[in-house]
Amino acid sequence: MASPKETGGFGANSAPAVKPAPKQAKPKSNQTIPPVVANRMARRVAICAATPTALGMASFLVSYWLVSRQIIDVPPALTLLVSGGFFLLGLLGLSYGLFSSSWLEAPGSFLGFEQIGVNIQRLRNGAVARRSEQP
Repeated sequence: MASPKETGGFGANSAPAVKPAPKQAKPKSNQTIPPVVANRMARRVAICAATPTALGMASFLVSYWLVSRQIIDVPPALTLLVSGGFFLLGLLGLSYGLFSSSWLEAPGSFLGFEQIGVNIQRLRNGAVARRSEQP
């Protein structure tokens, strides 16, 4: 079987393909999060956000199980409040996991409360610096 170029189809008379220009390596910026810190943040977020979120989803299952087995008649509003509370805790855990991580190579304390103020200040300084860079 003949190829499309031999039969005159699919761009047989078109110009040769243009090669894209090689990508230039961007210089590394000091604005990036070091991998050690990113891993520490991921661990804290996984524990502090995933646990309440999983409990929020489990509250639906437990409520369904209790109602379907006719053990307790759980009002839907209670299920909504309990699951919503757990999801809100998960959101707070996400923020806590990010802001409580030490940016030093050596890990900080177990709970990281002393790092929250320092990291919020870093966030503010970064926002001010970006605002001043924009024309």
